[in-house]
Amino acid sequence: MKKIVTALTLAGTLAVLAAPATANTCLDTRKMVSSTSKDGKIMVFKMRDGTTWVNHLRGSCPDLKFMGFAWVLHSGDTQVCENEQSFQVLQSPQVCVLGKFDAPTMKKSSAN
Repeated sequence: MKKIVTALTLAGTLAVLAAPATANTCLDTRKMVSSTSKDGKIMVFKMRDGTTWVNHLRGSCPDLKFMGFAWVLHSGDTQVCENEQSFQVLQSPQVCVLGKFDAPTMKKSSAN
């Protein structure tokens, strides 16, 4: 596990604090099957492997309920990461930003 180390000077003494580095969750857009938002605050991504990811958008994006969107990606990049990635709502001036992802859920298979 990687650690981030922060050094502070307190009353002439050096204090070193270590905290675990937290990596942002990223999804590959090529593995997405669908994406929907019913309220403009939460986005649900269904993936090819059967998992479902829920993202809590950073702010409200009400037009997202009625219109599609386009990712704002750098050339050749297919990854979208929580708390970093933005997307443009089609036919709207709204730009939305991904927030925190919930842990993925797996589609239950029906066994006969």
